[in-house]
Amino acid sequence: MRFLIDECLPPALTLIANQEGHEAKHVVHIGKAGWSDQNVVRLATEGDFIVVTNNASDFRKLYAAQPLHAGLIILLPNAGREVHMRLFKYALELLAKKGEPINQVLEMGFDGQDMTFTLYNLPKI
Repeated sequence: MRFLIDECLPPALTLIANQEGHEAKHVVHIGKAGWSDQNVVRLATEGDFIVVTNNASDFRKLYAAQPLHAGLIILLPNAGREVHMRLFKYALELLAKKGEPINQVLEMGFDGQDMTFTLYNLPKI
């Protein structure tokens, strides 16, 4: 799988994906810092990347308008580096079992101390 990590998340997520045998790029490291969310979605769609972000509201809207996409991973809550790394590792474990999230959203979060996930299709707008 190929992942495009949004600039709101730590670059260390690329290392986690790469260690698991995936390709991952961070928006900042490819010279796209400050890009609009629309441009990030366009790059991801053209490159067949799964976007990883914590900007749930904007990316849900943008992805609902996409007829075909590689997938979207949303890491909630807006937390620190260590929390995002734990959530992303768990997301990779889930995807290893379930397969690529084509046209789906995988939301990762916490319920108390327990990690949670929801995998769903976005309604089209």
